[in-house]
Amino acid sequence: MLTSRLPLAVLLAASLLAGCARRNKANIPVASTATPAPVVAPTAARDLTDVLTEELNLTTEQRTKVRAVFTSTTEQANSAKQRLGTNRPALLAELKRINASSEQELKGILTPAQYQQLKTKQRQVQAQMQARKAGGEK
Repeated sequence: MLTSRLPLAVLLAASLLAGCARRNKANIPVASTATPAPVVAPTAARDLTDVLTEELNLTTEQRTKVRAVFTSTTEQANSAKQRLGTNRPALLAELKRINASSEQELKGILTPAQYQQLKTKQRQVQAQMQARKAGGEK
């Protein structure tokens, strides 16, 4: 399952940032075709942390640590995309490693209940992405 290999930030950002953009009536710029788009937008860590702060009721300390994890995850994912963009198997393996590392960090930051909520949300986002993909392939 391809979606399980994508970094945490990518999975959650796909769904949560769309809701955040609608809520803030923000315009999300479309990337130029001349330069490859990053795996994750640089502002995704901030936006995703803001959404999770509300949904998981993060403390100020947790919010700071979670944002640092998401920032590091997006930077690593974008760096991997630049280095390995044409080598899809290597890119997916690197993204899987980045995701596993991020998951461990988040598990140490969140309470067990918050982490369970996060995992539930991830499963919901994965299901939505699968449904969209299945709908588009008809």
